[in-house]
Amino acid sequence: MRIVLVGAPGSGKGTQAKMLVEKYQIPQISTGDLLRAAVRQQTLFGMQAKAAMDAGQLVSDQIVLNIIKERLDAADTENGFILDGFPRNLSQAQSLDEMLLSIGKPIQGAVLIKIDFDLLIQRITGRRTCSSCGAVYNIYTSPSKLEDHCDNCGGNLHHRADDNEETIYNRLRVYESQTAPLINYYKEQKKLFSVQGTGEIDEIFTDLCSVIDSIEEKEKQKEVEQQRIVTEIKSAISEIVEESNNNKPKQQQKTKEKAVTSEKKAKEARKQAGSETGTIANKEATTMAAKPKRAASRKKAATKKKVAPKKKAAAKKKKAAAKKKKAAPKKKAAKKKVAKKKVAAKKKKVATKKKKAAPKKKAAKKKKAAKKKVAKKKKATKKRR
Repeated sequence: MRIVLVGAPGSGKGTQAKMLVEKYQIPQISTGDLLRAAVRQQTLFGMQAKAAMDAGQLVSDQIVLNIIKERLDAADTENGFILDGFPRNLSQAQSLDEMLLSIGKPIQGAVLIKIDFDLLIQRITGRRTCSSCGAVYNIYTSPSKLEDHCDNCGGNLHHRADDNEETIYNRLRVYESQTAPLINYYKEQKKLFSVQGTGEIDEIFTDLCSVIDSIEEKEKQKEVEQQRIVTEIKSAISEIVEESNNNKPKQQQKTKEKAVTSEKKAKEARKQAGSETGTIANKEATTMAAKPKRAASRKKAATKKKVAPKKKAAAKKKKAAAKKKKAAPKKKAAKKKVAKKKVAAKKKKVATKKKKAAPKKKAAKKKKAAKKKVAKKKKATKKRR
């Protein structure tokens, strides 16, 4: 039995899940508990979840799915499990289905616990939890006998900080907006079942158990139907094989009979041909005599046909070789012309560079000569002094 419990916060999913665990001996898989355990044990996915929480971010759906998958590998989930707190929206439900199909453990039913929102607010705001043993009381519906103390262990009862009307209204709005498409998703798959969450806990539990028992019964019927279909297919295949095996000797007998009849007809035709007039026999003799001559002429024609394409191919090769010989000197001449043009172009470039450089060289020489004259004049003036 593999089910998902769907319901608003405070609808009693956790309480009912614990009671189902005791009756059906299958584990409750709460994503909140799994995340806390993974972080505490410092597993790979637990460390990833802790990093996201420390950064003030929501833990991604993929991390949660990986933690759930890791939990479902345990031996105690072979007979089934109860998912509580996940999925919360449509995308999570689709991702969960893909993951469960990959491991061969698809969801068999989603049970919705219906409850009026006003009653939910009263439940949550009046909730008191024992700090020692975790027992839950409600000041409106199920108060403790000892005021502010647990009836079981005498521990102090505390009121959670987020169990106030403002936060509850916000949580209920989010739930209503996200859960409507989730409910339709399971309804389209014909996996949605509902239970009224109002009344005594035991009454709700009996209704829930009857729904789960009906889910199990349907699954058993499905398995029986699948087995029936498989056996029918196997029997049909075996019948086809038997018929084919039985028909083989019959077909072989028919083919033998056809061969015998065809041989008889051939013998009768030969007898009739032998009993015909002598003119027909003479004609046959002449045709038989002419056959070897015709065969010889056909052989000559065939050899001529074979030789003809070879001769044509040889002639084509000769023509191609002659064309190449004629074209060879022309190609060489063309290459020489191209080479000469390239050499001439290089010479022109060098000449133009020299022409351009000549006036610059003359100017440089003039400057040097002028400098020398100035230097000589300076020397002459120094000597005079």
